[in-house]
Order: sequence, then structure tokens, then C-alpha cells
Amino acid sequence: MSTLAAPTSVAAIEERLAPLRARLTEHPIYAAVQSLADVRLFMESHVFAVWDFMSLLKSLQRGLTCVDVPWTPSPLVASRRFVNEIVLGEESDEYHGRPVSHFEIYLESMQAAGAETVPMQAVLQALAQQSDWRQALEAAPAPARAFVQETFRVIETGSLAAQAAAFTFGREDVIPDLFRGFIRELNQELAGSLGVFVWYLERHIEVDGEDHGPLSLRMVADLCGTNSSLWEEATQAAEDAIRARIALWDGVHAAILAAR
Repeated sequence: MSTLAAPTSVAAIEERLAPLRARLTEHPIYAAVQSLADVRLFMESHVFAVWDFMSLLKSLQRGLTCVDVPWTPSPLVASRRFVNEIVLGEESDEYHGRPVSHFEIYLESMQAAGAETVPMQAVLQALAQQSDWRQALEAAPAPARAFVQETFRVIETGSLAAQAAAFTFGREDVIPDLFRGFIRELNQELAGSLGVFVWYLERHIEVDGEDHGPLSLRMVADLCGTNSSLWEEATQAAEDAIRARIALWDGVHAAILAAR
């Protein structure tokens, strides 16, 4: 737990997170990805972050809306609308006229790029057979497994405010323009084999750049209110989420270097 004074506003959380976010955006993994083989290794771990994002989102939807019968209205009207909008886009976006989740699009992008999808598919199959998520994750690469474990830790033990903070600050799009530009250029060189991946990256920039950023910040503020303990828990959850992403990138970066 940080020894700094507990933040009591979104701006204070952002100030606390600035050094960590700088480490994340300047991570050497982005410069290390220099070939299609590197992109494949990146995707084979990153897909697990795309997948567990949906569990974090669904946990927020469960907490902010009513999914029980009989239905009753939940109190945070703006936040419940926001989370439902996010679920609609993430779980049922439109890609070339067909509804599909961003996770499924990511799997398609991996297949088009020749990346290995067997570990992710093995996790999904195990979950479909009612396996515990911890057991199902045995098929995942070690860095991805550790990342997902942190996500489920906050889902299972954190307050709704902590989950919202992990979602808002830990899952913001931090992939630099330079990396996306390289993927676009490599896609042209490879006759469009990374086209679906390009769509995924650009779509998230488009979505995050509209209303989602401000609304997610409001969600954190609504859930923390005037409770200093919730503000501190939310800040810690955000820090933990960013550290988990840095650790994931560390693992993928090491794998890319080892494969050369």
C-alpha cells in the first residue's frame, strides 16, 4: 500500500499514476516488435488481456445494473448506461456488417496473422466444460496467466470502486502511435494479413477517444463518492492493474528477445 496521502479525486489518482503510466507507454516491447514473428508472440499473450477484459466489464455490469429477476432499478443511472454501452460495443460490435465481439475479432486477427490460438481456445473449452478459471488457465503462457490472475483477484475481492478503477485506469489504450503505425506498414508489406489486427487497434482508439474516457472517470467518482477508503482502494487497484500490464509486457518482451 502506498504511503502517500489518499487521493480523493480522479485528478489525484491520475497524478499518482503518472510515473507508472510513463513506464508503460515507454516500455521497450513496442520497439522490440520488428517482424511478423514478433507480432505473433505479442498477440499470443495479449489475447488473454483482451479476453479477461470482458470478465472485468461483466463484473461491473453486474454491479452497476440489475441482472436479477424481478428487476429493480440501480441507483447510479449514468454509470449503468455507460457500462451497458461498453458491453454493447465490446460484446456485439459491427465488423463488416456482422455482429461480433472484439475478443472474437482478435482471435480472427491472430488466425489471419498465423499466430497460435490453441492455448486460448483450450482455456475457452475448459471453461465451457465448467472448469475453474484457475485450472483452465494452465494452458496460458506464464506472463498472461499472471496478468489474468490479477484481474480476477480484483473481481473476486475488490469493491466495485476498485473494479471500476482497474477498468478505467488499467485498461486505457496505452499502445503508442508509433507501434500502431508499424503494424499498419507491416500490414501493407504483408498484403493485408494484419488487416483485422489493424482494425482492432484503430477501433479501440476511436471508441476510447469519444465518450468512454470521461464517462469511465465519472463512474469511478460516483462509486467512490466522499469515502476516502474507497478512493484509496481504487487508487491501489489502478496501480496494481498497471503494474500487471507492465509485467505482462516484460514477459512478452523477454519471449521476443529469446526467440531471436
